[in-house]
Amino acid sequence: MKLNKYVLLAAAGVLALQPAIAQKKNFTIAEATNGMTTTLAPKAIKQGSWQPGTNNFFQVANNAWVRTAYPSMKTDTVLSADFLKTDSMKAFPTMNWAGNNVYFQNGDHLFVGKMSDGKINWNKKALPENAENVFVDKTTGAVAFTKDNNLYLLSNDQPVQISHDADPAIVNGKSVHRDEFGIDHGIFFSPKGTLLAYYRMDQRNVKDYPVIDWSEVPAKNNNIKYPMAGGPSHEVTLNVFNPATNNTVTLKTGEPKDQYLTGVTWSPDEKYIFISVLNRDQNHLWLNQYDVATGEKVKTLFEETDSKYVHPEHGISFLPGSNDQFIFWSNKDGFKHLYLYNTDGKLVRQITKGSWEVNEIVGFNKDKSLVLITAAKESPLEKHSYAVNWKSGNMTRLDKEAGMHTVSASEDGKYIFDVFNGAGIPKKSMLRSVDGKKETVLIDAPNTLADFDRPEIKNITLKADDGTPLYGKLILPTHFDSTKKYPVIVYLYNGPNVQIVHNQFPESGNLWYEYMAQKGYVVFTMDGRGSSNRGMAFEQATFRKLGTVELNDQLKGVDYLKSLKYVDAARMGIHGWSFGGFMTTSMMLRNPDVFKCAVAGGPVIDWKMYEVMYTERYMDTPQDNAQGYEDANLLSKVKNLKGKLMLIHGTNDDVVVWQNSIKFLKKCVDENVQVDYFVYPGHPHNVRGKDRVHLMQKISDYFDLYLKP
Repeated sequence: MKLNKYVLLAAAGVLALQPAIAQKKNFTIAEATNGMTTTLAPKAIKQGSWQPGTNNFFQVANNAWVRTAYPSMKTDTVLSADFLKTDSMKAFPTMNWAGNNVYFQNGDHLFVGKMSDGKINWNKKALPENAENVFVDKTTGAVAFTKDNNLYLLSNDQPVQISHDADPAIVNGKSVHRDEFGIDHGIFFSPKGTLLAYYRMDQRNVKDYPVIDWSEVPAKNNNIKYPMAGGPSHEVTLNVFNPATNNTVTLKTGEPKDQYLTGVTWSPDEKYIFISVLNRDQNHLWLNQYDVATGEKVKTLFEETDSKYVHPEHGISFLPGSNDQFIFWSNKDGFKHLYLYNTDGKLVRQITKGSWEVNEIVGFNKDKSLVLITAAKESPLEKHSYAVNWKSGNMTRLDKEAGMHTVSASEDGKYIFDVFNGAGIPKKSMLRSVDGKKETVLIDAPNTLADFDRPEIKNITLKADDGTPLYGKLILPTHFDSTKKYPVIVYLYNGPNVQIVHNQFPESGNLWYEYMAQKGYVVFTMDGRGSSNRGMAFEQATFRKLGTVELNDQLKGVDYLKSLKYVDAARMGIHGWSFGGFMTTSMMLRNPDVFKCAVAGGPVIDWKMYEVMYTERYMDTPQDNAQGYEDANLLSKVKNLKGKLMLIHGTNDDVVVWQNSIKFLKKCVDENVQVDYFVYPGHPHNVRGKDRVHLMQKISDYFDLYLKP
C-alpha cells in the first residue's frame, strides 16, 4: 500500500508538471518582426541553382559550394572554405552564373571563374572604387559596370569607358523609368557577347528633389531626380556599343521623348533589338524591331491598345533554336497570358488561356516543345508550376502540393528545383523531373513555430458590390472565447501589383498578426479590387479613382467584422504602409466613424507628388483627371479626422517623398487637428533591419494605448 501511495504521488507530480512542460511560448516583438528571416526561418537550400548547359544542381552547404548531378545524386565539393580564406571573406559569397562562367564580388574585386572538367579556373579582376551594376557576359566573360553616371567595360583587366557624359543628370547603363515596367537593369549583352546595349537616361528636364542626410553636421543635401505626376519626365534612349570598333549606335526610337522603352530583347543572331515602346499615356504599345548596325527602325510588328492602360512587364522570349518565333506576354483577353508570334508580327497561336494569370516563364524544353511556367491556375491564392506545349497548348502540372511554389529550371528544361510552402508546410525543397518520373526531397523543413502559442486562422471570402469574390484572412485571439468582446486590427495594402493573401506558411501571412492575436486582438486582412493576380477587370476597377473602390471593398470587410458577436466595433484599428498608408489615412478621413485609431506608414497624401510612371498609369495626369486627383487628395480632408492617427515616415524616403506627410502635418496645424507623428532618421521607404523591431513595437504600443480596455 505504501508503494502504491508513493507511485500515485509521483504520478500526480508528473501530471502537475505536464502543463508547464507543454506550455506554448508567445512571440517576442523581434521574433514577430524579423523571425521568419532569422531565428525562426525554416531550413532551406542556400543559393540553389542549376549550372547552365548541365543537369548539375549547386548549393552552398557547410561553407562550401557543392554540386549534385541529377538524377544520379552524385555529389562533390567544387569550392571549399579554404579558397575563401585567401581573400579574407567573412561569409560565403553570392555565386552567380553567366553561361559556364561563375562569378562573385568581394569588395572591389570580381572573381570570374570558368568551369572546366569539374574545376574552376579563377581570374581575379580589380574593380574601380564605387563600381556598381556589375554584369558578366555568359559567352565571353566580359565585364560591364557603371561608375557614377557612366558605363565601362573591362578589357584586358583595364576599364574602357563606353559613355562620356559629364553632366550627372545623364545616366548610362542603369535601370530607368524608376524600375517600372519590369525594368531592373540597364545593361544588355548580345547573345554571343560581341555587342553591348545599354540605356541612356537624360534627366535634365526633371526637377531636383532634396533628400537630406541628417547624420552629418551640418546636414547634407543630396539631390535626386524625381519626376512627379503631370510634370516633366526623363528621356530614355537605347545605345549599342561595339567593342571591336569602339563605335556606339543610338537606336532611333523616335518621338515623343518622354515615352517608355521596355522589354529590351536581342534577336538570337544579334542583328536586331526588339523594344516595347509605350506612350506616356500608357494606353498604346508598339513592339518595334531595330537594326543594331544602323539604329534604324525596321518595322512595328504589332500594336496593343487599351482604353485604360497597357502594362508591359516582360520582354519577348525567343523559342530555343528559333530566330523567328517568340513568346509575347499580353493581357488582351483580360488575363495575363502567353502568345506565340513570328517576327513578321503574325500571331501563330495563344499558348495559355483561361480566367487565371501566368506569373513567370522559368524555362524551355526544346525537345518536347515545352515552355515551363508558374501560374495561378488552381487558385489566385496559390502558385504552381506547369509545362505547356507551345504547339498544342496542352498543359501539365509539375507539382502536387497546395501552396506557393518557387521554381527554377535546368537549361534543357528536363528538371526543376521547386521550393514551396503552404498551410502546414513550413518549407519543402525538391528536385523534380518534368516528365514526372523522378522527384527527390532535398529538405523537408521542420516547423520552427511548433513551440509557439499560435492562433486559429480562418480563410474568408466576401463579395464586393458587383459580386466579385474578395479573399481575406481572419486571425482569432489565442485562447479565443466566443463570449468575449475583442478589439480588432485591420491590416491592408490593396494597391496595384501587390497581393498579400495567399495559401502560405505561416498561415496568417505575417507573424506580427499572430503576435497581436497573442495580445488579445482579432486581426483581419483582405485583398480588394485593384490588387494583383486576379485579371485586368479586377485591377482596373480603381482606374482614375484610387482610394474609392478599394475603400468600398475594405468596408465590406468592416461590415463582416461587425457581424461577428465577439468583435468590439468600438475598438477597431487599421494599419498599412505605402499604398496601405494612403488607404489607412483615406479610411480615417473619408470614413471617420469606423476606426478608433490608425497607423499609416510612408503614405501617399497627394498623388500629384508621386512619380510619373506609376501614378499616370492608374490616375492619368492631374491635367486630364483633376477631379480624380482632388477626390484622392487627403490634404483637403484633414478636418474630418475623429479618431487617433499616427503617421510614420523615413526621412530618406525616395519613393514616397517625405514631403507627403510633412504637408499633411502642416495642414493639421492649419486646421487645428491633432495627429501623432514619428520619423525614422536615415531610413528610405521601408524601415528594415534591427530598426524594424523598434517600428513594430511602436505600432503595437499605439494600438495597445487606444484599443485595450
